[in-house]
Amino acid sequence: MIKDKNELKYYLECDTIALHRGYRKPRFIHDNIWKYQILLRKCAYYSCIKRNIIDELVFRYYKFKFTLLGQFLGFSIPFNAFGPGLCIEHYGSIVVNGNAKIGKNCRIHEGTTIGANGLFSNKAPQIGDNVYIATGVKIIGNITIADGIVIGANAVVTKSFLEPNITIAGIPAKKISSKNSDAHLVKATDLFVKK
Repeated sequence: MIKDKNELKYYLECDTIALHRGYRKPRFIHDNIWKYQILLRKCAYYSCIKRNIIDELVFRYYKFKFTLLGQFLGFSIPFNAFGPGLCIEHYGSIVVNGNAKIGKNCRIHEGTTIGANGLFSNKAPQIGDNVYIATGVKIIGNITIADGIVIGANAVVTKSFLEPNITIAGIPAKKISSKNSDAHLVKATDLFVKK
């Protein structure tokens, strides 16, 4: 949850670093994912603060733009699901349940679903920091994913993985390696602190 403007700035800066953007603002044509992430963070901020009439109008404006751009890109992501340092790598279907929580420095690819199991439960995955989620991954149910995990392409994850810094893959997912996510993502929150 983004509770104040300083925290909003921190999230925006970390996301910019994670997305490998070497310039200050999104370009007019080619930075739709970055624009989406900015709107995601602004909506998260305005959804958490006590809003006056002006703030409410601003929130509705950002939410409208966020929804339209999300439909265009194929993203359905709740405002407060991801920690700072998010990197959405490609356009394409990404669906995240409103009860899911994903830690800092997550890199996520297209074709991904993070959701409840649908068996009369709205409990969704809780995913740690520095997790790399490859193309086509499905993470379903009331499960926990530890820090530093790599989830391989098209994996179906329906059970918890509490051992940190490993690689999992397959249907159903299982541990395939002791390699962590360091080679696959940018730890933007660490880089921001060094500024």
